[in-house]
Amino acid sequence: MKNPIVDPRLLKRLAEAEVRLGEVDAELSDPSVSGDRESLRNLGRERSELEPLARAAQEVRRLQEEYESAETLAEDSDDLEMKELAEEELEDLKARLSSLAKEIRVLLVPKDPLEDRPAVVEVRAGTGGDEAGLFAADILRMYRRLAERKGWTFELISLSEGIPGSVKEVIFSIHGRRVYGQVRYESGVHRVQRVPQTESSGRIHTSAATVAVLPEAEEVDLEIDPGDLRIDVFRSSGPGGQSVNTTDSAVRITHSPSGLVVSCQDEKSQHKNKAKAMKVLRSRLLDMRIAEQEASRALERRMQVGTGDRSAKIRTYNFPQNRVTDHRIGLTLHRLEEVLDGDLDELISALRLAQEEERLEVSDA
Repeated sequence: MKNPIVDPRLLKRLAEAEVRLGEVDAELSDPSVSGDRESLRNLGRERSELEPLARAAQEVRRLQEEYESAETLAEDSDDLEMKELAEEELEDLKARLSSLAKEIRVLLVPKDPLEDRPAVVEVRAGTGGDEAGLFAADILRMYRRLAERKGWTFELISLSEGIPGSVKEVIFSIHGRRVYGQVRYESGVHRVQRVPQTESSGRIHTSAATVAVLPEAEEVDLEIDPGDLRIDVFRSSGPGGQSVNTTDSAVRITHSPSGLVVSCQDEKSQHKNKAKAMKVLRSRLLDMRIAEQEASRALERRMQVGTGDRSAKIRTYNFPQNRVTDHRIGLTLHRLEEVLDGDLDELISALRLAQEEERLEVSDA
């Protein structure tokens, strides 16, 4: 039977997965493998990825057989009532096969090796003066609330404030299950449209904040030559405890080959500030390496983060209309307050699905 619902490429990939699952099971039962922990771990991980595909293949075959039977009945039966029932069943089976095909496409997307990493997030006020700083503070709170909702751990790395209640720049890390895989889609320019508290005439202003999400790097990811680092210590400025502003506890690290500069002054301890600065530096270097390896990602990141200009937006938060619009996928939600309170699940899920579809298209090409 020629089935118009399931892409033949998907059926081919499912068949390959079933064959490979049989091979993996055979290897796992091999006595010579049972004593090799690394091989067992790798084969077990591969099997856990193949098993859902094998189950999906069985379900596709079952639905296709039902589809073929219903199609034959609809074509050959002289009973009008039976024909109608068969045609209704065909429509139901089409919908189920179409839905299953979407699930399969997601399963076939190559796994991102950085999916489970913690994330280092940088938020900066962009165009819009003090209002941009107030919006950056709203974005900071949004991600803090997201972390609370997900049961993730939020750690502030550095914070530069503007007028009361505003943020010039903030860097923080988030630890938890599949953090980077979910938060990575937040990278870009976020735009807000609202009447600022300081606006007496009630005019709507447009401001922006930039967000950069980096995978937290581990020491094994890259080796940093201590000779490439210039480490300066200085006295912290801004609000803080007594010793924060009276000792040389702030640290600035310059990485000569890349020109990256990272500073941290939020801790009283010079040692802690240095450790936090190194975490950010390592993550930025890892992100640069990934960007160099993936030219398309480098272009995407430049387009998203840009300079904080209002025109380079990925998402708009419109207060008068209670609207949040993600311009990359054309999704609009009319529940701005909930989104700013960290309820980003619908946005993240839609962005992940769009990215997975794109990656599957690339892998099929």
